[in-house]
Amino acid sequence: MTLALDLSGRVALVTGGNRGIGRGITEALLEAGATVVTCARSAEPVVPGTDHRTCDVRDPDAVAALVADVVATHGSLDVLVNNAGGAPYALAADASPRFHDKIVGLNLMSALTCAQAANAVMQTQPGGGAIVNISSISAARPSPGTAAYGAAKAGVDALTTSLAIEWGPKVRINAIDVGLCRTEHTDDHYGGDDAVAAIEATIPAGRMARPAEVGHVVAFLASDLASYVSGARVACHGGGEPPVFLHVTSTQKENS
Repeated sequence: MTLALDLSGRVALVTGGNRGIGRGITEALLEAGATVVTCARSAEPVVPGTDHRTCDVRDPDAVAALVADVVATHGSLDVLVNNAGGAPYALAADASPRFHDKIVGLNLMSALTCAQAANAVMQTQPGGGAIVNISSISAARPSPGTAAYGAAKAGVDALTTSLAIEWGPKVRINAIDVGLCRTEHTDDHYGGDDAVAAIEATIPAGRMARPAEVGHVVAFLASDLASYVSGARVACHGGGEPPVFLHVTSTQKENS
């Protein structure tokens, strides 16, 4: 028996699908044969071979119009990837309520808004559909400096498990808890190659993820190979982040 990950004939919508992790996801879905629609708040440079739309995924009316347009243009919506998100560094005590509201809105409420619109279509399709939420390891560990982001991603993971029950069996929905990933902005964010190398040395895999590796997990979850996977949180973090006390312990042993 040959296992085939084939998304030919399926239409996928990837929010924030043109940069960073989103681009890796888009390219993986294209490689698997899917028709891919990306969206962002601007008409930014797009991935070749995709159909791009401008949309603020925090706006329910805009999202409803986007989904209707995708179905009218391509005939169906079979896969939704809620990838749009992120947060700048800001200590919780210093950030304004409006800042926190925007972070939660982008990282949690937009995922629910897009999922609702996609589900309404998928429930009417013979083959149903699959939704993949891009979450973060920040959902399951402290996230100092991005507290609202971590709380929002924890909400995404909880949302995933609940919607899998509400919307099955027609719609499967899963989340990927992504760890540190090397993108075009990594060096700027962490302060250059030396800082990035030091961070990568703390990861059991010895490096940060590549966007394509996250994309491969998405493609699997969207495919028939994952036909019995729903309500799952899939870790894509290279082994995770070892607790700080392990470093302290090992240092003490070396010095003893």
